[in-house]
Amino acid sequence: MSIVGRAVSSRSTLPVLGNILLEARDSQLRLAATNLEIGVNCWIGAKVEDEGSITVPARLLGEFVSSLPPEKIDMELAVRTQTLHLRCASFEANMKGIDAADFPISPTIGLGDEQEEKTSALEGVHIELEPTGLRRMVDQVVFAASTDESRPTLTGVEVSFKDNRISMAATDGYRLSLRSAVVNGSFPSEPITVIVPARSLGELARISADADENRPVQVLVTQERNQILFQVWGKGQDAKGGSFHRVELASQLIDARFPDYRAIIPKGHSTRTVVDTAALLKAVRVAYLFARDNANIIRIRINPANGLGAGHMSLAATSAEMGDSINELEAMVEGQDLEIAFNAKYLIDV
Repeated sequence: MSIVGRAVSSRSTLPVLGNILLEARDSQLRLAATNLEIGVNCWIGAKVEDEGSITVPARLLGEFVSSLPPEKIDMELAVRTQTLHLRCASFEANMKGIDAADFPISPTIGLGDEQEEKTSALEGVHIELEPTGLRRMVDQVVFAASTDESRPTLTGVEVSFKDNRISMAATDGYRLSLRSAVVNGSFPSEPITVIVPARSLGELARISADADENRPVQVLVTQERNQILFQVWGKGQDAKGGSFHRVELASQLIDARFPDYRAIIPKGHSTRTVVDTAALLKAVRVAYLFARDNANIIRIRINPANGLGAGHMSLAATSAEMGDSINELEAMVEGQDLEIAFNAKYLIDV
């Protein structure tokens, strides 16, 4: 429920989009949800006596299941009345649903076996990526994407596949995050560049936290370049920490031209500083307490070593009402003195 629930539409005029599809088939239970921009399918193991499918209200089902003890749940479907009967320990409930035939068809990569109902296998370019590296890359980039829906291009992440290297870039107009890595495995012969909604990649990172690290995440970009689909293999419900067999996340792509961010990346530098990450984060958080009343601005002064002494970095923040803060850190500094101001919140996000 926690995997598919976040794809449920909360504002749609179509009631079925506020529901979760439950489909029992081939010793598995498939849960699916979509808001027509992002769709998630999740397969978990189940003992299936009779095949069937229905959609039920996502919020009601989620709240009901989360209130139950950690025991098995028996489900029976009354097809004529479209009512789902659930039983767990001493708890029972009947939920009115909507016919599964009204649920949108879910795109899928397809496994070569018989497809589930309400699914459509996509064709396109297949890519394989290692789960841990993909998750780390997403986490290091998506925070810089914009949340302003009036600038839809910047709410996405530019993802490029070229020469066995994957690159991700995101910007909100104030900050830019760029990450690239070499990929070993299946890779397209021709370069591909798409813009994926940051929210979709964030969901992918959350899902892949429970992935089987020994199986690659399979990626499919459709031939029309309007959709991307990720297939994540789980550890299995019998494994420690496992919660699913596999998950497929499909997302619409953003049809736009991403800003030429490479043109603004400096080609050289006059000052280079190396400082302990944990110490810097702590100092920025302390300065942020005083910077909140001054547009989150903190001033950083960097000075190279003087003689035998170490270089240092000072972080200062001032509030007209609260006071001020100055923090000193030792640092390795190459080059000239430097004074610069940053938004403290942006530094903390990094």
